[in-house]
Amino acid sequence: MMAGIAIDDDWGLTSSYAGVRTLVLVGRTGNGKSVTGNTILGRRAFKSRARSSGVTSTCELQQTVLPNGQTVNVIDIDTPGLFNGSAGIGDVGKEIVRCINLAKEGIHAVLLVFSVRTRFSEEEGAAFHALRTLFGNKIVNYMIAVFTGGDELEDNDETLEDYLGRECPQSLKDVLALCGNRRVLFDNRTKDQDKKTAQVRELFSLVDAVINRNGGKPFSDEIFAEIRKGAKELQEQQEQVLKFKEEMQKSYDEQLKRTSEMIETKLRVEVKRLDQKLAEEQAARMRAEEQAQLAQEKSNAEIRDLRESLDRVREENVQPIPICAIL
Repeated sequence: MMAGIAIDDDWGLTSSYAGVRTLVLVGRTGNGKSVTGNTILGRRAFKSRARSSGVTSTCELQQTVLPNGQTVNVIDIDTPGLFNGSAGIGDVGKEIVRCINLAKEGIHAVLLVFSVRTRFSEEEGAAFHALRTLFGNKIVNYMIAVFTGGDELEDNDETLEDYLGRECPQSLKDVLALCGNRRVLFDNRTKDQDKKTAQVRELFSLVDAVINRNGGKPFSDEIFAEIRKGAKELQEQQEQVLKFKEEMQKSYDEQLKRTSEMIETKLRVEVKRLDQKLAEEQAARMRAEEQAQLAQEKSNAEIRDLRESLDRVREENVQPIPICAIL
């Protein structure tokens, strides 16, 4: 018996796989991902995070043992940035790699947690495709859609099929189709132990179907190696891009500095040339003014001398006329 959930000891598994089963929970904050993990574990192991939490990614593993001795790992990977676009693909990729490192036995099923209380958003659709990009297309073979909020549908006397027929956009239909239409409805609020047991059993029947479909081979080993290699290559590419940007910026700064210095040097030379030319022109103008002044003074002196000469001549020519008296 798992704590909190009564499961009879003859609860059989349809898969011949006898190793540790590892389930990974992903979903938008507020969809009930952590509480779904608690329902699977049969105890309050994961703490629910508020809708208003930031973009910090966390990855946590909890474990339980089924009555038949089967060990089940549940990994709650909380990456808000993946579902609201606030984090870069590199940051999300690092958390995905951390999740992979926790899943030492490999991943047997990825549980996509949606909520019937909210409409399927464009961000959730984008996150699904981002997971395919990060994990590779083979990851859809391991995916199961878990819809929370079963109590609300029950209150409205509806089934999951009714909800999907009424509230299922084409993008969600595409996601479900890629997941092989593997889906289950969870009521995480119920106090009915039989109901809890039934929905967990239904989930594990889908997990067994996934394991059988993949030949008992978890999503791991070589696939993980490829992802790690891809993550490393992505990081190296990002570092190369950053280094290239830094080198370009450095080259630009150096070129700008050289250009500025060259312009300043040319400007100083030109200013000096203009100052020198202006000084020469001023000196030439002063010499011209001095020469003009001297010429004017000389001209005035000559005119003055000429007038004096004319005055003397005039005075000399004015003689008294002699008078001849005849007696």
